[in-house]
Amino acid sequence: MTYHDNHDLALESIHPPCQSACPVHQGVRDYLLAIATGDFDRALAIIKETNPLPFVCGTICAHHCEDECRRNDVDKPPSIRGLKRFALEHGKAKVLPPADEPDLKGRVAIIGAGPSGLTAAFDLARRGAEVTVFDREKSAGGAVRHYIPLYRLPDKAVDQDIDEIAGQGVEFKFGFELGKDITIEQLEQEGYNAVLLALGLPVSRGLNIPGVEGDGILYALPFLQSVKREGFKFEGSPTVIVIGGGNVAMDVARSALRAGAANVKLACLECDDEMPAFEWEIEEAREEGVQFNTSWGPDTIARENGKVKGLEVVECSCVFDEEGRFNPSFNKENKEILSGDIVIFAIGQGGDPEPLRNEIEIDDRGRVVFNPNKMTTSREGVFSCGEMITGPGSAVEAMGNGRLAAQAAASYLKGAIFDSARVEHEEKPVLDKLDEKVAEEIDKMERYKIPMISPEERVRHFEQAELGYDVETAVCEARRCLTCAAGAQQDEELCVHCLTCVRICPYDVPVVNAEGKVEVRNEQCQACGLCLSFCPVYAIKFRAPYVEEAVEAIEPAVDKLLAKRNGETSVLAITCSYGAFAMPEFIKKEYKNIGVVRYPCVGKLDTAHLLKALEAGADKVVVVGCSESDKFHCQYKDISYWSERKVLHAGDLLGMLGMERSDIVYTEIAGENIDRFEQLVAEALEKPETEEEEAQ
Repeated sequence: MTYHDNHDLALESIHPPCQSACPVHQGVRDYLLAIATGDFDRALAIIKETNPLPFVCGTICAHHCEDECRRNDVDKPPSIRGLKRFALEHGKAKVLPPADEPDLKGRVAIIGAGPSGLTAAFDLARRGAEVTVFDREKSAGGAVRHYIPLYRLPDKAVDQDIDEIAGQGVEFKFGFELGKDITIEQLEQEGYNAVLLALGLPVSRGLNIPGVEGDGILYALPFLQSVKREGFKFEGSPTVIVIGGGNVAMDVARSALRAGAANVKLACLECDDEMPAFEWEIEEAREEGVQFNTSWGPDTIARENGKVKGLEVVECSCVFDEEGRFNPSFNKENKEILSGDIVIFAIGQGGDPEPLRNEIEIDDRGRVVFNPNKMTTSREGVFSCGEMITGPGSAVEAMGNGRLAAQAAASYLKGAIFDSARVEHEEKPVLDKLDEKVAEEIDKMERYKIPMISPEERVRHFEQAELGYDVETAVCEARRCLTCAAGAQQDEELCVHCLTCVRICPYDVPVVNAEGKVEVRNEQCQACGLCLSFCPVYAIKFRAPYVEEAVEAIEPAVDKLLAKRNGETSVLAITCSYGAFAMPEFIKKEYKNIGVVRYPCVGKLDTAHLLKALEAGADKVVVVGCSESDKFHCQYKDISYWSERKVLHAGDLLGMLGMERSDIVYTEIAGENIDRFEQLVAEALEKPETEEEEAQ
């Protein structure tokens, strides 16, 4: 359901599209805002509220949030995953402690320590359950730990997440293989009240084509694990042929180069536009020298004296049939030979049902019989989640499914009935796309690419290829967020339909409807805040609390200023929070006779806020906006014009009260000059009153 479908809903009941698209419903907008305003600790705290694997996600997340970002209607979405990693590297925040009064009792066994099992363990433990995670490997992490190459995901990232999950009281038991070291029946006999299967897809698939038997044939997952865990290297610089076009195939191809292959040739059924791998994975593989052979299907592995000499491929004319099902068609008249010494199959993974036979029901195709609405298997108290149920997907999708299974297990422990269909129905509705006319008014801002080691250098080793954002770049990139659903909320009972907001808004968000009344289209608001202070009856509020937080900071800032005053003029500077004003060196700096309150753009400043500062005891108030020459680009329109008008209006009010108009002034500072902040504020206060009169 979209906001448009039920416009009577209050804006606070709406998720931004990014948050709804995220399988674990991260507060993306809020932590991007925190980064954009320099509060990196707060950004990390928001991330850890809902994400038990933040370091993993900050490194390899498929960022489904970006696919639904409304900035796609303007240019390109913010680099959300890159910004998550930045928050993890620059913020300081621990996972909040569990609730004082947990609502669960009982013991839960989780089999499988991959993303889905770990998420379920985290959620259940925080609610009070005694959780034990069993895994056949020597360490937790599942596929992300054992198969994703180190150049994408260093072990340190996984370790940090596992440590915090263990800190919630989760117990880990390694070297326990289902069907060999433990069984579901044994776990039940040991007193576990619920069992959750999170086994993943550990079996690499191949093809039964001529020549497949014999040396020189490898399979994706065992190959990736041997490279990552055993330091496997090829002998003799062979040419390696990789069959497959998905993300695992990209990992295999790129790992083969790093493991000593002289050349890597990739063959897949799909054409360039149909390849299932993520676009950035394909691009990085191409940069590193992987040779792509698209629209070709494997037919025969060519051998000479038993040794692989190449792969015979046949043209794939169509991958999917008219009904959209995977059903490849081939042009047998068009064949080619790809020369090579080793062939690696990377065409998909499957589950291993054997350890579960005789304990739960398995269908004729080797799949667990599963009720997706209840997350249950055929055995009471036994639940399942992750890729063994959903099929291949991203780590964060597996996490979302694990969270759903945790809810099902929790309901079972409490004797309640769980229905995932009901849970999905209760999900918050999503905002519509941006109106085309609104989107046209939004300034285009180029997306900052995440810095990477050069392709020539990164293929020489398994060090992490991405370097991550520096502070300045992260602040600028986070600023590109449109803060959807955080802006204006119209109070129709107070609104007198005076058209002030219609005249002020630079994005044409308020409109006059067919009844002749003003309608502030909340879902289209760009959160510049100009309408807030210009509304004569204060009929417009903001959903996000950051304006109130800024107002509440005024009196404490003045009190602190007065406490250290030594007969000097006390000046309160009200600045922007973005750009140069978000940099740590500005935020942390203390000034002798200047106190600073940062607003989420001075466009949200009300005249009453300025008078409040004087009433609290400040001698002077300087409103500091962003100069047009600022390298930290402001995406809001008309802010300087209207902010200066408000300051001049405040001066007029002071004059009417018999006070000095110059006690409140407006100035602008470019980001390049932020180190001269104190000097420029002083110069603004010395500006002759005649200049202010001319400005009027």
